[in-house]
This record gives sequence, structure tokens and C-alpha cells, in this order.
Amino acid sequence: MNWVLVIIGGMVGAPLRYLTDRAVESRHDMGFPWGTFTVNVAGSLVLGLLTGAVTAGAASSHLQLLLGTGLCGALTTYSTFSYETLRLAQSGARFHAVANAVASVTAGLGAVFAGVAAAQALWS
Repeated sequence: MNWVLVIIGGMVGAPLRYLTDRAVESRHDMGFPWGTFTVNVAGSLVLGLLTGAVTAGAASSHLQLLLGTGLCGALTTYSTFSYETLRLAQSGARFHAVANAVASVTAGLGAVFAGVAAAQALWS
């Protein structure tokens, strides 16, 4: 049964990633990969909130499989982040490549910590 939850979450997360990426990229004309940045930070926030909720007993392990492993696993993308950072560096946009790496890691970690803190404030 657990694998079904992961599949269902992934079926929602993958198209959500694609649609979010396209929507964000259509609004920005820069060479910076804002779409991937957005889905990765949003996914980190959701995962932090969910992890905090599970830790506090406010959410089940089944919900963690559905939303954490399935949805967030398909929504976020380390491989695309890596590819886009490499592409920026190879095209001579080294500042954007470094900015993408630093900002993505910093914002992702900040978002997951903020999610856990929000969950603790809500359910502790």
C-alpha cells in the first residue's frame, strides 16, 4: 500500500513541477533558472512543515509518504538544479552559476528549517 501513496504523490508532484517551472520562467527573461529555484524552495518548505507535523504527531507516516516522498520527491529536482548550474557555468555566466548554487542551497535549507519551526509552533 505504501508504494501506491508514493506513486499518487509523484503523479501530482511531477506535473506540478513542470507547470510551476513554465509559469515562473515565462515571467522572467533572465538566464537565471527561477523555475527550478522556486519548486526546490517550495518543496523544501512543504517537506519541513510535513516533517515537523509528523514529529509532533499531527500527521501520519502515510501522509509523509504521500506528500513527502511522492509529491515533494517529484516536485523538487536536484538533477535539474545541477544541470542548470553547469549550463550557466559553461555558457560563461559564472556569476549566475555560483549565485544559483549558493542561493538554492541557502534558500532550501532556510525553507526546510522555517517549515519545521512553523510546524512546531502550530502543533507543539
